[in-house]
Amino acid sequence: MPDTKRTATGVLGGLAGLVGLSAAAGVLIAATVTPAVAITSTAAERAITMFDNLPSVLEIDKLMLPSNFYATNPETGEQTLLTKFLEQDRTPVNFDQINPVMYDALLSSEDPRYYQHGGIDLIGTTRALLSNAQGGGETQGGSSISQQYVKNVLIQKCEQNATTVYETNEAGEIVKDEATGLPIEKMSRDAALRQCWVDATTAEGTEGYTRKLQEMRYAISLEQKYSKNDILLGYMNIANFGGITYGIEAAARHYFNTNAASLTVAQAATLAGMVQNPNNYRIDKPGGSIFASDGTAFNKAPDGVIDEGAKLGVLDALVASGEITEEQKLAAADGYTSTKVRQLYVLSRMLDDGKITREQYVEAAAWPITPSIVEPTTGCQAAGGAAYFCQYVKDVILNDEAFGETQDERRALLQRGGLNVYTTLDTRVQTTAQDAMTKYAPTAIDMPIGSTTPSPGRFGATSVSIEATTGRVLAIAQNTKFSEDASLSSDPNYASLVFAGDAKFGTSGGFPAGSTFKLFTLIDWLEKGHSVNETLNGTLHVFKRMKNSCSGDWVNGSNTLIKNFGNNKGYMGTPMRFTKDSLNTGFFAMAEKLDLCDIKNVATRMGVTQGNGNEVEMTNLNSIIGTNFVSPMAMAEAYATVANNGIYCQPQAIDRVTDSDGNELAKPARTCTQVIAPNVAATAAYALQGVMNSGGTGTGGNPGDGIPLIGKTGTHEEITTWMVESSTRVATATWVGNVQGGGDITKTSYNGNRLNQIRFPITRAIQGVANDIYGGDKFAAPDNELTKVQLTDLPNVVGKSVDEATAILTEAGFTVEVGGPVDSDQPAGVVATQNPGPGKVAGGTTVTINPSNGEGITVPDVSGRTLDDAKKALRSAGFGNVGDGTCTVDASLGTQTKAGATNPAAGSVVNRNTSITVDYSAVICGAGGGRGPGGGDDNGNG
Repeated sequence: MPDTKRTATGVLGGLAGLVGLSAAAGVLIAATVTPAVAITSTAAERAITMFDNLPSVLEIDKLMLPSNFYATNPETGEQTLLTKFLEQDRTPVNFDQINPVMYDALLSSEDPRYYQHGGIDLIGTTRALLSNAQGGGETQGGSSISQQYVKNVLIQKCEQNATTVYETNEAGEIVKDEATGLPIEKMSRDAALRQCWVDATTAEGTEGYTRKLQEMRYAISLEQKYSKNDILLGYMNIANFGGITYGIEAAARHYFNTNAASLTVAQAATLAGMVQNPNNYRIDKPGGSIFASDGTAFNKAPDGVIDEGAKLGVLDALVASGEITEEQKLAAADGYTSTKVRQLYVLSRMLDDGKITREQYVEAAAWPITPSIVEPTTGCQAAGGAAYFCQYVKDVILNDEAFGETQDERRALLQRGGLNVYTTLDTRVQTTAQDAMTKYAPTAIDMPIGSTTPSPGRFGATSVSIEATTGRVLAIAQNTKFSEDASLSSDPNYASLVFAGDAKFGTSGGFPAGSTFKLFTLIDWLEKGHSVNETLNGTLHVFKRMKNSCSGDWVNGSNTLIKNFGNNKGYMGTPMRFTKDSLNTGFFAMAEKLDLCDIKNVATRMGVTQGNGNEVEMTNLNSIIGTNFVSPMAMAEAYATVANNGIYCQPQAIDRVTDSDGNELAKPARTCTQVIAPNVAATAAYALQGVMNSGGTGTGGNPGDGIPLIGKTGTHEEITTWMVESSTRVATATWVGNVQGGGDITKTSYNGNRLNQIRFPITRAIQGVANDIYGGDKFAAPDNELTKVQLTDLPNVVGKSVDEATAILTEAGFTVEVGGPVDSDQPAGVVATQNPGPGKVAGGTTVTINPSNGEGITVPDVSGRTLDDAKKALRSAGFGNVGDGTCTVDASLGTQTKAGATNPAAGSVVNRNTSITVDYSAVICGAGGGRGPGGGDDNGNG
């Protein structure tokens, strides 16, 4: 067992004999390389010179370490390991974190004179060099622990620089395969990694001796710089224990589900025995890890037969001595037999060296090698319900230049750099999101072919939640099972691409945005100073032209009529109502007064691009209602921008990054920028709240917990649906539809729910938890100027035909209702009345027009005439029912009468059969017939 006193003694002894040992090593090497030549003092001197002139400084790089992804508990600050990424599963430990019995096992079997020599075990090296001189091939043992440490350091240096090598032409350009267009590999990286091991351990002739000599030179120099314990610990942490298992801590965990501090004698001897040939003595491969010339794998003896002959004779001796039983012998031997032989050798060396007692030796020898294999936590599949969030973070590291200039550098950093990546994941939101996804969305389902699509689709669903004020990604859920296994690529139940992301971060191309994209027309409408209460013609009609200052105006040369959802014929209305109802024709009417180029620029400012990274395209009417393929992540952030008073925060999935020593590293740069004016954002939020309130299209996604929400639904034909909503704190986007193909989600159900409707319960569950955790405030009050009712001129259409009047009013932006015919002196069918009348009215007001029935007559003004003349005039006008009205006494009139007002009044247009009465004045009223003295009837007869 190593201790401080022994270490000090070993170091002093090594330093005192260093010069003499160097000379002896030089003579030894010279004699081995040229055995036929007598070694003279001159030859020895030359060998010593050659040895001392070799490079002596070995830079020890940082160990290749796994990178760790963590989630932080926001309530306690506690870190939870999500997964690791690694090429080498290694967990470095300190010297006192390893059971001393492990040091004893290693030194007794590999370098028993470790604490006495100065870096080279001359006896062991001599034996190895003589063996190599006889036949070449694999370089034989005999290396000290210092030399083995050097070898491992050199192997790691080689592995860190190992890259794929491609075929090149004479100009040095990479040659590509004509059929696939991919570079032609000369040597894969995996092959390059294997070559590192081969170069360090296998060689023939002079090359092998030169390598051995260099190892010795480095080993001697190493012991001048580091203590024995430091070198021994370095070896324990760097050594390979088979496969991707490196270092004693990872080996203890992988093979025995324990740690290095808790290893037993038997376990330590097993692991110490493995380092001689790690992949031959592995005990995580029951089928065998040693291969015969015919390819047969073996290790475990079949059917209890001991196949190692005399090498296991020690067990027979223990039986003979009565220290173990025959059954114990067979149990011990009938395991990983070759590994057992190696373990018995280690145990015997430990016993001989006095490192263990006889009782410990017997107990360990009789112990059947019993592995308890623990596979390393690696890759996003190990992250369980957060697998797709993990994959998004992984893609950020592999594609963001904050982690290296090239993807090879970034991948190497991820798998070997020992990063500690503290993600933005909120497990509370994530768990709810994945549970809701599992409940409502199948991993795969057969879908009928949609009416406009040629083939069944591959179903997919995802949700993403983002902290609106920071851009921190809180959760990503997905319906599929996570796998990067290429053999499962055709199985629709599995996927590794992140539907919520884009081509750069998630390897996804995005999906048609549907009506969620109408947000950008609304924002541009407000930025141009228009009110959400301005009235427009949102009726179903052909839109002829849209301005586009980017790429030329769009002209509807074919007079294509683009309809509303559910064959809604539209209406005269306001952007406020259009937004609540998601009326296509209403947004077309808005865009008709705008510029498609400006709408595109709004989307770009708010962080929305196509899934492939290009700017969105606004080239026709359909693009207004969401034909661009965009990512759910981008749409969540766009709505979060509105909720965040117009401040756009780039999505970020990483809070901080440290190296293996805890030093802070630069994380990807993510910024928050004011991209739309606060008054515009507040007014947009005012309109978008209508979507989430009673009667709005997004009501089904509202948790109903009193937290104010904005939102928007979206549908693209039968293949895609969306629900995007946000409080002032958290935005959630849910997408459900076809990843590829075109199955009809409106005709497909799962667990009793139509697939095009599951966006609502999924989003409702997620946003409900987010609201509970993060809360939410009232949105800012809208701008008065952007919400005021707009007055407009109402033209006079009286006297026009009904069709002409309707066209005039509709063109002016009014809704027209045609009432029943009315009495009028206008020709039959011509507009006789309109309500309201011409003048200034609210835009979009409904105007009722009534056509004339042709039966109306205007009552003439007969006042001032005699009563008889007045009646005659009325009859002449066409009225057949004329009578006396109210009489008023007037003594000054004598025998005359004087007509006053009529009822109906003069100027009124009434039906010719209407009863008309004439008020009059006379000297005597009631004398009959309305006359003076003498009376008479109204026909003038006496």
